[in-house]
Amino acid sequence: MSRPSVALFVTCLVDAMRPAIGFASLKVLEEAGFDVIVPPSQTCCGQPALNSGDHDGAVAIAKATIACLEPYDAIVVPSGSCGGTIKVHYPELFADDPAWLARANAVAAKTHEILSFLDAQGWRPDGVSLPMTAAYHDSCSGLRELGIKRQPRALLSAVAGLEQIPLKGAETCCGFGGTFCVKYPAISNAVVEEKAQAIEDSGAALLLAGDLGCLMNMAGKLHRRGSGVRAFHTVEILAGMGDGPAIGEAS
Repeated sequence: MSRPSVALFVTCLVDAMRPAIGFASLKVLEEAGFDVIVPPSQTCCGQPALNSGDHDGAVAIAKATIACLEPYDAIVVPSGSCGGTIKVHYPELFADDPAWLARANAVAAKTHEILSFLDAQGWRPDGVSLPMTAAYHDSCSGLRELGIKRQPRALLSAVAGLEQIPLKGAETCCGFGGTFCVKYPAISNAVVEEKAQAIEDSGAALLLAGDLGCLMNMAGKLHRRGSGVRAFHTVEILAGMGDGPAIGEAS
């Protein structure tokens, strides 16, 4: 009997900056009983163009991404922001184009952020142990656009020895915001400074989240402050990769 398949949309940042997240995603999805396909023609989802006001550019990229992903029964994304772009903003982009709107809605309906997808399957990590303390940051897009809050914590509760420490302001933006941190660096820096202080005050050894952009922003600030807190994407911990190099550390 053949196993169900899913397409893994890797995301630009994961591909360029943290491929380990892609390999971790592949590992846990296979453990959950899926055959994983990585569509070779995938590119950026178009979020940077969309956030920057480049409507025509965002539409062109969205059309290419829809054409790439629509042959698959399910699409899984290790990012709340990219997942939110496809699920929420693609249909908005094509509100006045009935033909493309139907295609956008079809792809949006079968696109899932990886942590919520794994939780919905009833999957839990088996035999993964990490005797450490961890604070969890709720990334804005995943939380507000996709309703991701309980799912990552439920998955992490199955990691033996891992103690989840409450983080003050866990739902507060880290200051990254995609191109926001480039357009408004002073505001972004002030926001992430507050976030870093809260992370350090929690006493947790690890910082976990579901979006690499947020993690890179917070990890960078923590490093510049001389903090020993180490940052990982949640899926890396679920895949048993928490003993490897953290974000920003040499491999």
